[in-house]
Amino acid sequence: MAKRIVIAGGGTGGHIFPAIAIANAMKKLDPATEILFVGAKGKMEMEKVPQAGYKIEGLDIAGLNRSSVLKNLSLPFKLIRSFFQVRKIFSEFKPDAAIGVGGYSSFPVLKFAQQKGIPTYLHEANSFAGKSNQLLGKNARTIFVATSGMESFFPANKIVVSGNPVRSTIVNSRLAREEAIRFFGLDPSQPVVLSVGGSLGAKSINEAIAGGLETLNAAGVQLIWQTGKSYLSTAQTIADNRKGIWVNDFIKEMEYAYAAADVIVSRAGAMSIAEICVVQKPAILVPYPFAAEDHQTVNAQFLVKAGAGEMVRDQEAGSRLIPELMDLVRDKDKRSSISGKLGALAIRNADELIAKYIVQ
Repeated sequence: MAKRIVIAGGGTGGHIFPAIAIANAMKKLDPATEILFVGAKGKMEMEKVPQAGYKIEGLDIAGLNRSSVLKNLSLPFKLIRSFFQVRKIFSEFKPDAAIGVGGYSSFPVLKFAQQKGIPTYLHEANSFAGKSNQLLGKNARTIFVATSGMESFFPANKIVVSGNPVRSTIVNSRLAREEAIRFFGLDPSQPVVLSVGGSLGAKSINEAIAGGLETLNAAGVQLIWQTGKSYLSTAQTIADNRKGIWVNDFIKEMEYAYAAADVIVSRAGAMSIAEICVVQKPAILVPYPFAAEDHQTVNAQFLVKAGAGEMVRDQEAGSRLIPELMDLVRDKDKRSSISGKLGALAIRNADELIAKYIVQ
């Protein structure tokens, strides 16, 4: 009989894209598998999941607002309401298992499944486990983690080190650097920096890049600049009439962006790091300082300790990012050394490994 599986979570690309990768791997193993996503209304999963060809149900739920206590007053009511919505979804879909990929919409779904005795699986993408995953871990059947050393967060006998599922378009990409650079209308004979602030953009990175455009220009360094929605018009104005810059709020064809890049500037979300390891491109990581439990700094330090990347703190990006970036662009030997160490950390089949556990 075909298995029916719920995948819950979202909020950022770092939760959504691995979830879609797991879903695709399950469908490949058993095409009869029925998959239903559950996310938060108004969040990017409501757009990205249907684009990937899957059905999604939205919950009226919000996360903890760290900057406004008033906005948190309605949270208990939203959580209670979401449990009723989950009950309705489960009574109609009748899932055999539920997978949580992180993000606040995963908590009511997995909690309800556990109360009903439905097997639950968790994927923890970060080197520091999120609160909701820690709470759900005790009653989960298996917890898939990105890195070793997660026993302080979860029962050791339930942990499987799977790595993070990277989109197949990136894992299987055979794009040549020259073709990828021409895709962005740039010159293959000059170095290329890829600046990405995660799916929602990054203010400190954008401002540092904007302030350093003259320096990059003068050195003949080209730029693929993914700004996020809020900074796009500013970046377009700054980049206007300048050669060697491609600007947009979001990059759909990330396999082209990675293939084109000589050096990457990025936030240190778990998925960004997994992708950087797979593509083996040297990166300067600027962790988002307000991530829960400061997990992005922990993620970045994992690469730094392995000699597989560099880190600039968010508050120092304005003064340090461009000088460090220029040093890395100029130092071919260092880039080559970092690429080799990234290759040793790359896990290319995390989606298949997780899918096999669940489907079988």
